[in-house]
Amino acid sequence: MKETSNTKSATLKITGMSCAACSARIEKTLNKLPGVTSAVVNLTMEKATVHWQPDTVTLGDITGKIEKLGFGAHEASDTALSEQDKKIQHEEIRHQRFRLTLAAVFSLPLLGAMILHMAGIMSPAAEFLMNPYWQWALATPVQFVAGWQFYEGAYRSLASGSANMDVLVALGTSAAYFFSIANIVSHSSELYFETSAILITLIILGKLLEAAAKGKTSEAIKALLGLQAKTARVLRSGQEVDIPVEAVVVGDIVIVRPGEKIPVDGIITEGSSAVDESMLTGESLPVDKQSGDEVIGATLNKFGSFQFQAAKVGKDTALAQIVRIVEEAQGSKAPIQRFADVVSGYFVPAVVALAVVTFAGWYLLFDPGNFSRALVNCMAVLVIACPCALGLATPTSIMVGTGKGAENGILIKGAEHLENAHRLTTIVLDKTGTITKGEPEVTDFLAVADIPVPELAVLAASAEKNSEHPLAQAIVSYGKQQGAVLAEPEAFTTIPGYGVQVGLAGRAILLGTRKLLQEHEVSFDHVAADMERLELQGKTVMLMAVNGQLAGLIAVADTVKDSSAAAIAELKQLGLEVWMITGDNRRAAEAIAHTVGISNVLAEVLPADKAAQVQALKQQGKLVAMVGDGINDAPALATADVGFAIGTGADVAIEAADITLIRGDLSGVVAAIKLSRATMRNIKQNLFWALIYNTLGIPIAAAGFLSPVVAGAAMAFSSVSVVTNALRLKSFRPYDHAK
Repeated sequence: MKETSNTKSATLKITGMSCAACSARIEKTLNKLPGVTSAVVNLTMEKATVHWQPDTVTLGDITGKIEKLGFGAHEASDTALSEQDKKIQHEEIRHQRFRLTLAAVFSLPLLGAMILHMAGIMSPAAEFLMNPYWQWALATPVQFVAGWQFYEGAYRSLASGSANMDVLVALGTSAAYFFSIANIVSHSSELYFETSAILITLIILGKLLEAAAKGKTSEAIKALLGLQAKTARVLRSGQEVDIPVEAVVVGDIVIVRPGEKIPVDGIITEGSSAVDESMLTGESLPVDKQSGDEVIGATLNKFGSFQFQAAKVGKDTALAQIVRIVEEAQGSKAPIQRFADVVSGYFVPAVVALAVVTFAGWYLLFDPGNFSRALVNCMAVLVIACPCALGLATPTSIMVGTGKGAENGILIKGAEHLENAHRLTTIVLDKTGTITKGEPEVTDFLAVADIPVPELAVLAASAEKNSEHPLAQAIVSYGKQQGAVLAEPEAFTTIPGYGVQVGLAGRAILLGTRKLLQEHEVSFDHVAADMERLELQGKTVMLMAVNGQLAGLIAVADTVKDSSAAAIAELKQLGLEVWMITGDNRRAAEAIAHTVGISNVLAEVLPADKAAQVQALKQQGKLVAMVGDGINDAPALATADVGFAIGTGADVAIEAADITLIRGDLSGVVAAIKLSRATMRNIKQNLFWALIYNTLGIPIAAAGFLSPVVAGAAMAFSSVSVVTNALRLKSFRPYDHAK
């Protein structure tokens, strides 16, 4: 998590939450705490992400506040699914299994008695099972051993001034249990021990199934962590030593043999091989690697042996960064979830009030004096109205969706970006490195003065040797191919979007666009026809002037990526308006755009103006995405509603983006938008069923058409159904051609 000098942040593991009302209560309380700048609580992950000002509040104050609300809190490990968290998960499931077993053993005879009674079967066994004292004895362990967790949760919730699911369960089952005891004392035959016991059993079963299902939502992180090598072979004092991967330090020389996983990130110093990087990029073909090339931890060495120097270890490796991004995204909150949070915050008190109204209505109006019927309907309302399904509807889908993205090389940095991507109407694509390969080469070199091409090539390459622009690198490569020995410029000035101004061997050299030469009053009208001819071929033409006179034309072409045209066609099929933005001249830009099927072109745009162009599209009411890979794309990526960074690009662009595409081509943009749409569709399905369940279930229960046992079963499985529906996203294939 990012921290500044004025703020700190941490992820806290929260224990004891039973429903959305709990998470909403914690979040609301923390956000009111002085010094806390933001707090987001994720019910599914049972974690809270908190940012605070250390000069106002401490982490101890924050965890103490959570504990006063009746919940447990401790700082989560930096490692996803730490051993401590796993232990807590396993202990919770083990305890729920014990409670379920105990509850089922004591509830089954009560269920049998209820069935025999309803069927009118009388036998010695039936009479024994229907004995009120025997039923009391069977119901008591279920109520106060298996069901004690609901009393604890209800007490903590009420003590903190709120009400959660445990309050509803404790009220409903206690009413049935204690009313039955009162009837035994008064010698009445109306007993509801089986109702309270079976309710508790079903609710515990639902909690157990829910815990197991929620565990599957974090399988993406488990799978990512499983990719990491466990050991590394390093050179220490001239000897090869196998050490745990955690013990590798920056600068270590690591040895990798065929078939082994690369343990950490680094640079090859000796040897060569082909490396399977499919875990990172999704590309199935191995990538050739040799001395000087970068290798990434957790990728698989296929053939040769090599040595590399460790450059990034521990939390700094690419895999660790991916895991961190996925964790943060899964712990974030989508805007659509705010609706569910507001409803959940007021839901339980409203249900308790409605249950009281139901009891009073039946006892006083609909069936005057019939305490039993009023109580049964009141219990049904209390039990069926659990807000868990509503609280789980959004975060479970977000967890599965972001995890699915990570599995396919789509790193989504927050739930809000996943949600925003499905609403996009317009997408702006940077040309160089995004639509094209970003590796241009010189195709034409024309001399138009007395300086011959070989000499001119040396001057041009020397002038550009200190520039990092892809076009400049193409000119340098061309000069070296001509056998040129490059000279060091005496003066070098880069003019962004225009070119360079260089002093070299006593000559003043200008190399760049028309605008650069126009500003220096260098005429080039006599080569306009040549420029037009080359630009119509989709080439970028640069002008070179020496000592104030035009000396040559340099045409550079950047080839289009194989996947660009197909991806752009798919973006159009998804209903998006596609634009291309580039600093190239209009003719060259339109030639490339025509090749890939784009009709909206923003050409000759200076790097500093890209963000302004994106803003201008937004001001037209469009929801705009920007896709880029270079340093000069970072402001535009940050300005867009959603910024996509091609993962092979500059780190600053990736940092500024909302979604990073590790594959490095535009098919990742298509896949990300499809994933966003599928996830939002899944969330809306969950919210619909959660709301319909309560909207229909509560009135039916209040009307007396739903027994508490059926209500309990429906409540128990409603949460499971929501989580199960979210898990359907695991079968989604982002790179399939179907929409």
